[in-house]
Amino acid sequence: MLVPIVVNLDVMLAKRKRRLGDLADAIGISIQNLSILKTGKARAMRFSTLAAICRELDCQPGDILEYVAGEESDRDAAEGS
Repeated sequence: MLVPIVVNLDVMLAKRKRRLGDLADAIGISIQNLSILKTGKARAMRFSTLAAICRELDCQPGDILEYVAGEESDRDAAEGS
């Protein structure tokens, strides 16, 4: 079951003119795990990771995560759930 949460990490990286690899090094997470977050394929995120991202990108959690109403039912219908 997919949740209606959109990860806008790529948007914030572009706004701050930062690269994924640089952010990964700065917060101490592998680029592979950060890439999973960026693409929205992650099933969970630690608050400490979210706090580190917000610290490095000088933003709020709401700048990174967004709730999109209807996404859950639309995706489930498309998958035949």
